[in-house]
Amino acid sequence: MNIIAHESANELGAAAAAQGAASVAKAIEANGRAAIIVATGASQFSTLDRLVQADIDWSRVTAFHLDEYVGLPEAHPASFRRYLEERFIAHLPALGAFVKVAGDAADLEAELARLNARIANETVDVCFAGIGENCHLAFNDPPANFTVETPYIVVDLDEACRRQQMGEGWFESLDAVPERAISMSIRQIMKSREIILSVPDERKADAVHNAVDGTVSNLFPASILQHHQNASLHLDPASASRLAR
Repeated sequence: MNIIAHESANELGAAAAAQGAASVAKAIEANGRAAIIVATGASQFSTLDRLVQADIDWSRVTAFHLDEYVGLPEAHPASFRRYLEERFIAHLPALGAFVKVAGDAADLEAELARLNARIANETVDVCFAGIGENCHLAFNDPPANFTVETPYIVVDLDEACRRQQMGEGWFESLDAVPERAISMSIRQIMKSREIILSVPDERKADAVHNAVDGTVSNLFPASILQHHQNASLHLDPASASRLAR
């Protein structure tokens, strides 16, 4: 894993976006198109803000949604579809395609089947992601399933994950945070040609330490990235503060 430390969260976001944009442009040049995965949450604010300004032929890009709460309507302030509509899609009117995860679908099995069929034949060029306070990757909380091959799965959210969502201000109480989500699986994320992680803030320092300095374990899901050939972890001084190197 390539570890890059920056002086601020804004610098972190700018660098992560620039790295990703260069890779997307390279994929378009080589293949005529590109596929990416986009994440949400407070850690992605700066990265997405810079990414949508990148000089890319967005009409040749397909963007996949990483995860979404089960049962939450898109109009809810905490909906990740709403987040991406406002911070990503609205700024890219020429975007080729955006594959949303409808967590409030009446038939979850049918929604999973749709998503899994849609991504089945795709090669993802760049996955933009973060790491949760409990070291989750997407919504794969510990102990994460490292072996399931299905691209999109329904997962249970642990209390630490749900408290993070409340602590970031997305929900007014812990009871309001959904207990399940549709998430891209670990194996599917790891199939991405390149993974770019934006992880600012001191509250992520322990998770970063466990992902980088510890052994690979499903109790620290993001540690699996140690096995990826092209993963970059962008940090600020606070999130890097517990690293051994």
